[in-house]
Amino acid sequence: MSSRELVVLGTSSAVPTRHRNHNGYLLRWDGQGYLFDPGEGTQRQMAFAGVSAHDVHWICVTHFHGDHCLGVPGVVQRIARDKVRHPVRAVFPGSGESYWRRLRHAAAFADTSVIEEHPVSGELAGVGPLTARRLSHPVESYGYRLQEPAGRRMLPERLAAHGIRGPEISELQRTGSVRGVTLDQCSVPKPGQSMAFIMDTRLCDAVFELAHGVDLLVIESTFLSSESALAKEYGHLTAFEAGMVAADAGARRLVLTHFSERYGFDEEPLFAEEVRRSYGGQVVLARDLTKIPVPGRQAHSAAK
Repeated sequence: MSSRELVVLGTSSAVPTRHRNHNGYLLRWDGQGYLFDPGEGTQRQMAFAGVSAHDVHWICVTHFHGDHCLGVPGVVQRIARDKVRHPVRAVFPGSGESYWRRLRHAAAFADTSVIEEHPVSGELAGVGPLTARRLSHPVESYGYRLQEPAGRRMLPERLAAHGIRGPEISELQRTGSVRGVTLDQCSVPKPGQSMAFIMDTRLCDAVFELAHGVDLLVIESTFLSSESALAKEYGHLTAFEAGMVAADAGARRLVLTHFSERYGFDEEPLFAEEVRRSYGGQVVLARDLTKIPVPGRQAHSAAK
């Protein structure tokens, strides 16, 4: 199993359908679980997907429309019921803190002390490894980006050529040089993996900034272009716009989700066709309970 993958729990927008639950996305990332936008029914979808409360380390809410947050009470209460011991960080728009508190304490239950609240505000904010940027929606909404720091990939043939082996390799990585041989001579840059999660928004600078160069771009695609006026009015993206963002940003794998209930599975090819007008990379039209790997790291080619 990939240590970095997206578990899709729900893919509908405001109204769930027989085949699409409200939003819900668990990103597994090196032993941490980032639960984005748990909509109504998320706790049950977690059971279907084999996700437990112990897999959740972060709850990240983009905004407080119901399809993005009505699953919070069940998830929190399950965390308490299952006696999760590790900290669970909750990130959400600060302007919606009153909504968070109502959701957090929506019913009587034996509470838990592991939830750590991190309201965000302003155009740009950060919590731990997450970057949050303000989007364009009728209510305050944030997109999130998870970015691994860049590193170096060691080249065994270069190490052997310079006679560097055993403990000297660790010393080279730690200090940058061993016996006059530099780290640059024995390694190449290794970009850190990245993922962006962008929900309800019109096109704006923050969308492109969050998506820039990501390996995995999870982005709303509520409407087809035939409904572009409606999308703009209600603060959403079309499939064509999502593809345009992915192309401009150089995203490696594009995941479309948050589909209006007006579209069934029969319309999926139309979403793909719109994306292909601007984007030639990997495209996944998300369905509930699917698992999507984060593309592997890409190292720069070694110099000749």
